[in-house]
Amino acid sequence: MLIIPIKEGENIERALKKYKKKFEKTNMMKQLRARKEFEKPSISRRQEVIRAAYKQRMQSAEM
Repeated sequence: MLIIPIKEGENIERALKKYKKKFEKTNMMKQLRARKEFEKPSISRRQEVIRAAYKQRMQSAEM
């Protein structure tokens, strides 16, 4: 549960912006999507390796 302290006379749009930022920092949506379906550990490891290889290719291409 996220709690956003609001100061006296603070604009509601500003409070919503704070809430959205805090919500994004907690990675709640990422967790919910991950829990939606079970993924085998071997598949998740394979995805990590593929992502790492992609990042490495992109970094080597920049130089």
